[in-house]
Amino acid sequence: MARNINKLTTLTQLEEKLSKNKAFKQASDSLEVQFQLTQKIIKLRLKSRLSQYQLAQKIGSRQPAISRLESGNSKPNFSMLERIAKATNTKLEINFT
Repeated sequence: MARNINKLTTLTQLEEKLSKNKAFKQASDSLEVQFQLTQKIIKLRLKSRLSQYQLAQKIGSRQPAISRLESGNSKPNFSMLERIAKATNTKLEINFT
């Protein structure tokens, strides 16, 4: 049975539908902060011209831990954030808005 490609749901349509779902919106909003933190850590590492292995060495960790952190599969604790800031020559700031 052949599918009509014109009747498939587009990504935009799916996003619109999901954004109306209260449970999905709450889950999405709760992950946004983690996503932003993950993106910031990746940018800091790349700006510092460090590989995941090199960053791990500088903070006393292992490369798989950095990989899990950057993929969003683990959450950093405050101590790790401080060590990442030091390793990338940046200042750690926490903001509540």
